Amino acid sequence: MTTERVYDAIVVGVGGMGSATVYQLAKRGLHVLGLERFRIPHEMGSSHGITRIIRLAFHEGPAYVPLGRRAYELWNEFEEQSGERVLHVTGSVHAGDPGALAFENTLRACREQDVPHEVLTSAELAARFPGYGLPREMTAIVQPQGGFLTPEHCVEGHVAVARGLGAEVHEEERVLDWAAFSGGVRVRTEADVYEAGSLVLTTGAWASRFLPELAGVAVPERQVMAWFEPDDPTLFAPSRFPVFIVTLDGDEYYGFPEFGVPGLKLGKFDNTGIAADPDALDRAWRADDEEMLRDFLRRCLPRAAGRLLRMAVCMFTNSPDRHFIIGQHPAWPQVSFAAGFSGHGFKFSSVIGEIMADLAERGESRHDISLFAPARFTS
Repeated sequence: MTTERVYDAIVVGVGGMGSATVYQLAKRGLHVLGLERFRIPHEMGSSHGITRIIRLAFHEGPAYVPLGRRAYELWNEFEEQSGERVLHVTGSVHAGDPGALAFENTLRACREQDVPHEVLTSAELAARFPGYGLPREMTAIVQPQGGFLTPEHCVEGHVAVARGLGAEVHEEERVLDWAAFSGGVRVRTEADVYEAGSLVLTTGAWASRFLPELAGVAVPERQVMAWFEPDDPTLFAPSRFPVFIVTLDGDEYYGFPEFGVPGLKLGKFDNTGIAADPDALDRAWRADDEEMLRDFLRRCLPRAAGRLLRMAVCMFTNSPDRHFIIGQHPAWPQVSFAAGFSGHGFKFSSVIGEIMADLAERGESRHDISLFAPARFTS
């Protein structure tokens, strides 16, 4: 027999965004419950992989820069509160052929928002960071404030601090459904029934299972990450090798120095373009996955093109325009949601948590989130 338990807010999905939301709500003194169907952290969604890029200027547009600045502030505050280092500054490289849209958008964001940066030729980049061997026609934007976050530690840390502030977080408790009513919400899980004044849905690749309105709008896609053995690992240490995004033949690749496990980590944005079922995802490694990434290494990072050391499969949940989807339910304003982070959201998870806590607590955010309004897909 179930019992009803009442909270100020319930957060469904305690990954990158959900853990930060639980933390922010708990900081404000709210009685909050977080519900996660897997262990925390886990490798079934999008908030894993040892390292995630963070930087200040984004090819997605200058509108992200103020959120990026706030994200850095919140990561620094979190490190002070938790006593754990999660942000590692290495510098960041965004490289491509001059005139490539992603490259030019990043450069424009740097200039318009006064983000510190340099523009280097491929030869100048290789002279400074010998692990790089980009084609000679490429140009690189170097941001000294770029680096990486450790996602598993971010999620674990947000949850640990939130619990210390009084939050309840239930692991391995799958949510079956939710319902809203005047003045509140009810959430039913496999174990119990809970009520709250507000509900936050940060369910990642499962977003459309809880919000049918997001079907075809927040679409999961299989992604692969791999770690390759360099010929000289010292060239790919965090102190000598900035994180990167490189546009090559219209495709975007991203990578990291050696950290946590041996090898250079490499991935490719939108590497399949095919919608995936998060409950039936192909998590096996395939030969074509390796060749896709190895071809990039041969052309851009030849000194890292050694044997495959490790692989992982995750998901991006893409929106049609690759901008985030953040807002309130059209019929039930006490229900808010964040989805469709399209492979570039984790760096913002600290500030997304603040935004979602704002929406849950008072129905509006101190941040400008008009770019992410869900109504843009229906108007």
